[in-house]
Amino acid sequence: MLGLTLRTVQRWEQHGTRDQRKGSRAVPANKLKESERERVLEIVNSPEFADSNPSQIVPTLADRGTYLCSESTFHRILREEKMNVHRQMSKPAKKERPEPHIATAPNQVWSWDITYLPTQIKGLFFYMYMVLDIYSRKIVACQVFSVESGELASELIMDACLREGISKDQLVLHSDNGAPMKSATMLAKLQELGVIPSFSRPSVSDDNPYSESAFRTMKYHPTYPQHPFGRLENARQWADGFVNWYNHHHLHSGIRFVAPADRHEGKDVEILEKRHEVYRLAQKKHPERWSGNTRDWNPIAKVALNKAKCKQKEADSRKFA
Repeated sequence: MLGLTLRTVQRWEQHGTRDQRKGSRAVPANKLKESERERVLEIVNSPEFADSNPSQIVPTLADRGTYLCSESTFHRILREEKMNVHRQMSKPAKKERPEPHIATAPNQVWSWDITYLPTQIKGLFFYMYMVLDIYSRKIVACQVFSVESGELASELIMDACLREGISKDQLVLHSDNGAPMKSATMLAKLQELGVIPSFSRPSVSDDNPYSESAFRTMKYHPTYPQHPFGRLENARQWADGFVNWYNHHHLHSGIRFVAPADRHEGKDVEILEKRHEVYRLAQKKHPERWSGNTRDWNPIAKVALNKAKCKQKEADSRKFA
């Protein structure tokens, strides 16, 4: 089962698990001379081949009547010298993860995105704009339009900010890099409202997980139409019904299975306390059925956007504390 022979196990029992084998001491007959190895390094570091890989270098040298070694040998020498990387002074652009944002209360960090809703005309879509509070998971704004537009998006965000009473420098609005999200109209409106914009890395949906998760819940909901929408009014009517269900009836797994609207209004604390009391009484009545503590019904205190970087920053701060 382990792939070990009986003799290997017996040897380990007698002498320990350290491998005593010396290995072959023979020098390969085809090994490059040191002068040849230095010539390879000289070529790959030359200005002419600084931006080339071995699959380009070897044929080019062959066209000039020179053969030093195979492409695999080039790669092996580069690996041994830790040079199998970009060798020019200019470095490829790196897609850094966006700065983390921590929400400890509603209306601190919002996430928004646009998804397609199919229509009866092939290639034509309606566009559902959705704004989500990451702390409470409440959909604070949602509307369906026939086009993608920065003007429509800015009006939707402005209406949501007015309804929620957002003050300047209170809110971070995170989105991907779509045209409506980065339009001049949208950015100007955010500056006017005092809302701080935040963007995902290009083509990285994981940087905007809350909106993506909400869209998945929407499209896998049993009431999601099996056929395309015939009119814009039909799409808007269905979207309103979904938002009402999501906010007031959906027990969200990410916030201890309470409705987003209840958490947004601070009612989740009382709801979770009552659940804890039910579990405590059940444990008291039948202690033999419980091997440990009851289920954790404490409210989620913090919600993080780009959590991986948050953990790294916390580890670095503890390291240098």
